[in-house]
Amino acid sequence: MSDPLATSRVLHLDEPGVARALAEHEVLVVAFWAPWCGPCQAFAPVFESVAEETGDAVFGKVNVDAEPSLAAQFGVRSIPSVMGVREGVVLYLQPGALSAADLVALVGHLRAVDMDKVRAALATSPESDAGA
Repeated sequence: MSDPLATSRVLHLDEPGVARALAEHEVLVVAFWAPWCGPCQAFAPVFESVAEETGDAVFGKVNVDAEPSLAAQFGVRSIPSVMGVREGVVLYLQPGALSAADLVALVGHLRAVDMDKVRAALATSPESDAGA
């Protein structure tokens, strides 16, 4: 079966690729999918199209069959799922396909987030004290 998200504008992400993408790109949108997933197949052209049109955000995909540890790491339990990341912080993770307009809006929302406020909130959250 062909890869439904294969395009030069969509990165094929494995575990080292996700780590690299999180470190190197300010805005990252990731689709979690599997080749056997009908809704994933239907979502693929939408994701690919928005990736082609959105030059300053990076789009990637994770095949959950090939990378189950990544799905577990991010708590993905349903596919397709879409994750939005800004400056290495996951700000959005929801199951289900998005429309092209919703994907474009997600990128806009990711860009608009005040990351100083996010980092301050993360620094004072109870989870941040758990490892101390």
